[in-house]
Amino acid sequence: MEYTCADYRIEMMLLSLKRRLEHENLSPEEKKDILAHIKRLEAAMGLNE
Repeated sequence: MEYTCADYRIEMMLLSLKRRLEHENLSPEEKKDILAHIKRLEAAMGLNE
């Protein structure tokens, strides 16, 4: 399997979203949106199997 720039980009987006959850005071709605985005990215990377 080849690791591409697109893979790297998705990985960095995932990392930044996870850090945002840890370090920011977010409303419940913002947390819900970020968690949904994380779930979509993980599915795209095949991480939630």
